[in-house]
Amino acid sequence: MTRNLKITARKADRKNCRVFGHVKYLNSQVDARILNLSPTGAALEMKGPLHAASGSKVRIEAENLGLLEGIIRWKHNGRVGIQFDVNSNARAQISSYFRFFHKEMRPVLAVRPLVRTAVNVERTPHLTTSAPNS
Repeated sequence: MTRNLKITARKADRKNCRVFGHVKYLNSQVDARILNLSPTGAALEMKGPLHAASGSKVRIEAENLGLLEGIIRWKHNGRVGIQFDVNSNARAQISSYFRFFHKEMRPVLAVRPLVRTAVNVERTPHLTTSAPNS
């Protein structure tokens, strides 16, 4: 990560994805979904609480990615940012994921389903215009 005006910026652009796996910290394991991924890091959405502070070393295991190690850089509302350990193995695993498995994903927003009723009810208009009877 580079620092400009005391602002931390990413070294590489992240691409949205939906990869399921789990995060291991010490003796605990939490299911997670990788929201976005780059050769240098990832953002994860945790299915449960992860009792690890920023700076803690964690392992991410996912079927399409294999085993990756990294450091927690931020935590907020059930999401975690991980910076991967820089080594050739991690870069090779991530590049093979992008080559063979990655499909471009757009973020999904929760949308309430439309509810249609089968009963037709006659509605009276709120405003009616009627001509005076003469």
